Amino acid sequence: MSRPTVLLGMSGGVDSSVAALLLTRQGFEVHGVTLQVWEHENEEVAASKRWEERGCCKVGIARYVAKQLNIPHELVDSRAQFRTAVIDDFVAAYANGTTPNPCVRCNERVKLRQLIELADSKGISFVATGHYAHVDGSGDHLSLMKGADTRKDQSYFLYRLQASWLNRLLFPVGKMQKADVWKEAATLGLPEEEMRESQEICFVSHGDYRTFLQEQPDLQATPGNFVDETGATLGTHEGIPFYTPGQRRGLGVATGQRLYVQRVQPATNTVILGPEEHLLSSTCTVKDLNILDPRLLTAPSLVNCKVRYATPPSPATTIPLAAGRMIVKFSRPQRALSPGQSAVFYDGDRVLGGGIIDTIEPTSSLIPMPPSSST
Repeated sequence: MSRPTVLLGMSGGVDSSVAALLLTRQGFEVHGVTLQVWEHENEEVAASKRWEERGCCKVGIARYVAKQLNIPHELVDSRAQFRTAVIDDFVAAYANGTTPNPCVRCNERVKLRQLIELADSKGISFVATGHYAHVDGSGDHLSLMKGADTRKDQSYFLYRLQASWLNRLLFPVGKMQKADVWKEAATLGLPEEEMRESQEICFVSHGDYRTFLQEQPDLQATPGNFVDETGATLGTHEGIPFYTPGQRRGLGVATGQRLYVQRVQPATNTVILGPEEHLLSSTCTVKDLNILDPRLLTAPSLVNCKVRYATPPSPATTIPLAAGRMIVKFSRPQRALSPGQSAVFYDGDRVLGGGIIDTIEPTSSLIPMPPSSST
């Protein structure tokens, strides 16, 4: 009897490495693949580097694990797709005064999509990654769920996957605690001290996104005015791309009070500053929806909404609008809602879908979608 086949995305990190171990233990025929999305790392020296010095995809470590487990492994150069779908999007978003989330776009447009396509081309049944999430349910009633380790849950980054992928996706570490993952890693000879994860964007060194943007030849960054909420000029900024709502550091404006970026306005090349309490908002609109539970598109729904990866979800009501948009009304004001970031909706641990924050404005100016004639 043939074993079930699975294509495993192997970044060289501890989670995908342990996923490989678990899948082989469970009897799968595992095919490992590393999608090289950014810098091409010298495999021979990769394992001798400290984690801070390694790229996002540690090719040498992925191949070491594959050899230890006696599974095939290949390297696929995905840098062109990553440049177009993630980096260009990242740069364009900041140029347009919004705050992107490249990890969301990478999973949607590059990693998961390319793994599915590769599996199809090879006739492989399942696709697996080392994400902290899992799929629950059976038949046509499958749901994307939060990871069991609440501190490591990555469902926020996965909400844009296609519902049709759910019956093929495996997340072997999704129901584990991180401490238990490290225990399994020890059996592979993977040293914890050398493999601690970076929380930074893989293509931005040390979290310095401003320097990265300045290095992009096509980026237009024209100095303009900092203004207060009455329109009075407070100083000069270095360009729209370098500011995001909630930012306080690096403004270079002295007024005797702490000021924060409230809004970025590309049309007038101005950055509006104000006090911290003015960052609070209870309503936003969301566009570019990816809804996994279609009931959210037909009527107002009570959800828990997460507006940043590191921010706990907050109770909210979603109201569907025409043209694929949605109002989100929070029960508690949220700090520094940022156009371009993702708003992800949950029912307990179940991911309902989400979208991209578009505007922060009073709901009185919005017209809800009329009721469907079928209801």
